[in-house]
Amino acid sequence: MAPHHSHPSFNRRDMLRLLGLSGLAATTAACAGPGSDGGGSGGSKAAQTGKPTGEFSFAHWRGEDRQAFDELMARFTAKYPEVKASQDIAPSNDYNAQALQRLRGGNVGDAFATFRGSQFANFAKAQVYTNLSGSSVLNRFEPGLLQAGAQDGKQYGLPYQVVFPMPLYNADIFEKAGVTAPPADWDGFLALCEKLKGQGVVPLAWPGAEAGNSGQLFNSMVANNAPSDDMCAKIEKGEAKCTDDWFLQTLNQYVQLRPYFQPNATGTAVEPAQQLFATGRAAMLATGSYHLAAVRKLGAKFPMDIISPITTSKDKARHEGVYNATFILGVNAKSDVQPAASAWLEFLSDPANASVYANATAQHLTVKGVEYTNADLKAIQPWLTRKTLLAPRFQFLDLDIRNAVEAACVKVVGGAAPQQAAEEAQRIVDQRR
Repeated sequence: MAPHHSHPSFNRRDMLRLLGLSGLAATTAACAGPGSDGGGSGGSKAAQTGKPTGEFSFAHWRGEDRQAFDELMARFTAKYPEVKASQDIAPSNDYNAQALQRLRGGNVGDAFATFRGSQFANFAKAQVYTNLSGSSVLNRFEPGLLQAGAQDGKQYGLPYQVVFPMPLYNADIFEKAGVTAPPADWDGFLALCEKLKGQGVVPLAWPGAEAGNSGQLFNSMVANNAPSDDMCAKIEKGEAKCTDDWFLQTLNQYVQLRPYFQPNATGTAVEPAQQLFATGRAAMLATGSYHLAAVRKLGAKFPMDIISPITTSKDKARHEGVYNATFILGVNAKSDVQPAASAWLEFLSDPANASVYANATAQHLTVKGVEYTNADLKAIQPWLTRKTLLAPRFQFLDLDIRNAVEAACVKVVGGAAPQQAAEEAQRIVDQRR
């Protein structure tokens, strides 16, 4: 395990190390992230400035953060008494599918968040974002982590969260099973699952019925298998195929995990998977660090950490895990209360307020100078300096292509043959290109 830092905040060197000492992840972000192939996004104007007044809504998908944002909004409106603030929250799948249509009219979501990848690219292309380039608020963020909110040389959004979309694990169950260190290769991971099964628990709870969450495991499964770090961008561009050996290997490894998922894994929604894990009936939850707070609210008392399946031999593994810079904050170009929405983003970017949010929601942030006191954040803090890859699934800018590729993984867990699932996925990719 990497040592904890003695200082509570993360310095710039640490954050840049998060992007990979070799610069590979930063390169991936630059060449394969939202700015790579989203088309022209026009000359979106800067947000209007002035005295914050009026009533604004903040649109996002994190229902589990409602209480934290309510508290921050109370502080915000105390600072700006002529402002009224409210949240507009939709489930993540609905938000991904419908937010662009809802927000582009300007009646809701004066300030808003988007997912990294296809949603951000679509919002930028539709000119829903104002242009934050040159804004002083950018100075409050780690510069290496702002790329996910940039496109065509302009900064449209502020990536707020550093998320690790890797399985959570119950450290007590691991200890009881005699696991002293995370496995360094695929054989070791399968052996770990077998040990956990011997404890009478589900080794890996996986919400296979919910694309937004089931696809997070995909990040770890392809990170070391693929010949290059921009593997998903290459599939979308036609430079790689789902029928390539490395992807077939990934599908075969999903098959090997079948005995270690809960029964009816492909029909399981995220809440039952969280329950399995929170109640100690599953040793791992294959979603990510963004569910730490939700699992605690379900009553989990055990210590937690995160683990990434290493799908290759130890010597071939390029990455220890995966991370994502997401929850990209922006100001709606159609809003008539832009000064209030802009002030809200500045307020959230203040290290003191960001620290309140981080510790209340168990989220690492991209804001400089955040002080982490939450025990779960401290446990995962060493991952901020490990060699992690920017989550590959968000390289897909076409959501239909992403869904097709990830659905192949779900299908093989459900019993489909890997070759057949790969061919079906590739047909959809070809149709969409």
